[in-house]
Amino acid sequence: MTEDTGNGQGQIKRTLKTRHLAMIALGGTIGTGLFITSGSAISTAGPGGALVAYGIMGIMVYFLMTSLGEMSTYMPLTGSFSAFSSKFVDPALGFAMGWNYWFNWAITLAAEVLAGALIMKYWFPDIPAIVPSWVFSTVVLVLVFLINYLSVRSYGETEYWLALIKVITVIVFLIVGVAIILGIMGGQPVGFSNFHYKKAPFVGGIPAIISVFLVAGFSFQGTELVGITAGEAATPEKSISKAIHSTFWRILLFYIFAIFVIACVLPYTDKNLLNSDVTNITMSPFTIIFKRAGLAVAASIMNAVILTAVVSAANSGLYASTRMLYSQAREGYAWRFFGYVNRRGIPIYALIGTMVVSSLAFATQFVVPQAYLYLTDASGLCGFIAWL
Repeated sequence: MTEDTGNGQGQIKRTLKTRHLAMIALGGTIGTGLFITSGSAISTAGPGGALVAYGIMGIMVYFLMTSLGEMSTYMPLTGSFSAFSSKFVDPALGFAMGWNYWFNWAITLAAEVLAGALIMKYWFPDIPAIVPSWVFSTVVLVLVFLINYLSVRSYGETEYWLALIKVITVIVFLIVGVAIILGIMGGQPVGFSNFHYKKAPFVGGIPAIISVFLVAGFSFQGTELVGITAGEAATPEKSISKAIHSTFWRILLFYIFAIFVIACVLPYTDKNLLNSDVTNITMSPFTIIFKRAGLAVAASIMNAVILTAVVSAANSGLYASTRMLYSQAREGYAWRFFGYVNRRGIPIYALIGTMVVSSLAFATQFVVPQAYLYLTDASGLCGFIAWL
């Protein structure tokens, strides 16, 4: 099964298996949003407010994903929701949706490789004096380019193993967290006392919950990636459905339960929860709770896990933006040469074009000191527009 490019040069290859799609969908929601900013959500709205905000957002994402799953199973196209917008709403909406989503992931790629250099500073704090930090970012950029250049199978395999690392980390964290709550590890049992500590469970009222609602939205962005992979899935009628239907349990287990565990162990007034900076891994709720359980090297382990999450996000970003640009070319919304596919099934010109734009966004760090923050803000806004 292949998707005709319309230019006689090559064809997209359907080589992504069910296990690839399941892990792409699973790993799509696990990143710095869970590992870092989950703590600031609890400090902002309290344990109850954070759970309500993430719960509401989780329900919305579930319905969004099941709708996308039905469409992707019915019509498994690489352009996914952009192509659906053109065919079932209006070509103008498809045009806008496609370019917005391409831009979203092209700048997300730049933001993630910049974050990679920031994370490396934990292990090598003095390295910028010897080797500029942009060297680490360039290494990540070249690495994800090579992964996407080789084949779609190499992308799928890479995402599978990177997602597996994140999933195992969260599962271990949940086990350790429950052990601390029950008093099996980390001293006296903490129980659920933090849920009625001072102003808990709800702190800051409705405005605080709305604020966390936006943070939760940023955390869940990337779940829709599985729709983009439909055009290269070996058995989309089975694998897409299976990956999508696991969304609800994924959200329940990896976000709601994780936030519940963090809220039980750490009070919302804990000063460490206020820090949501990706550069300070020692303040991650995951790191703090692992240390409380007696894991001395918790910070280094979590730093490595978050580095894999960043590489995973960059890898997925390049894949998604390349396929969307390819789809735009096939729909007639971009230059036709971006629809060229080589013998390995890679839209090579779309890949190179996306890399050029991402590299230019990456280069903004040399002229704008706050480039990382600007890129992440722009990425988040574009992501919300796509969801809408």
